[in-house]
Amino acid sequence: MQQLTTGQFYGQTTRLVQLDNLTLTDTAYTHEYVDWHYHENAYFTFILAGNVVEGNKKEVLHCPAGTLLYHHWQEAHYNRKPPGFTRGLHIELAPAWLTDFTSGGLAAQGSLQVRDPAIKTTIYRIFRELQLSDETSPLAIQALLSDAVQRLLGSRQRAPAAVPPWVGQVRDLLHDTPAQNWTLPELAHALHIHPAHLSRSFPTYFACTLGQYVRTLKVERALTLLLDRRLSLQDIAFACGFFDQSHFGRCFKAVMADRPARCRKLLLRGGPAGTLPPAGGRLLSPQPG
Repeated sequence: MQQLTTGQFYGQTTRLVQLDNLTLTDTAYTHEYVDWHYHENAYFTFILAGNVVEGNKKEVLHCPAGTLLYHHWQEAHYNRKPPGFTRGLHIELAPAWLTDFTSGGLAAQGSLQVRDPAIKTTIYRIFRELQLSDETSPLAIQALLSDAVQRLLGSRQRAPAAVPPWVGQVRDLLHDTPAQNWTLPELAHALHIHPAHLSRSFPTYFACTLGQYVRTLKVERALTLLLDRRLSLQDIAFACGFFDQSHFGRCFKAVMADRPARCRKLLLRGGPAGTLPPAGGRLLSPQPG
């Protein structure tokens, strides 16, 4: 079984940036099938466009755009790419980074799919910083990734040993209907629990209020759609359940601290469009797969 070294992924890597103990690659998937392999470092994979199927020892995951996966550094897996263009952002975490920020705790978790919309919108912000590539981007990327990892660790540590069934049910329901504007009584009725209990208990398991979670989930869905050039901002607003484009813009800015149009321009910027400052990292040559 092949081990891939730092910055090495199957496909066409258009950008590879190294920061202190972090390596970020922007890669187009070009192989229809990649046999079992594992990587030198623990890493996140974020599917920016297209689809990929990944199998590991526990399960087979169908990963459309917007999917975020975490892999332990020696977690074996394989990939299949359906027809069409697929693009992914990979963020490798060297052992020294994990020691500094997590005491090795995240690496011990193995492979997992991250569904928290707050973490996923943070990864979009990291990708935006990678595209922006100004003098503050290295600091911003490190800080954003630290926030995302700490939230991931915190959510796993905060969850009680016996999680009530409604927690998984409400997560699945909200993720399956991101454009639906639920009322609290409607949502509670669907879960067969009291509205007051749902509202009061939700932050215990999700580290935010129900309203914050739903709003972030809608924005995370919008970020995925922003990468589709065929869709207008109005199309995206309606597809994500916003009342109008103005409402979409306000909610988007509250979560992303940026306007949808400007964020879209940065996210769609492809290829090695500039380098990060030498003090923060270095841009290496693309690696064909």
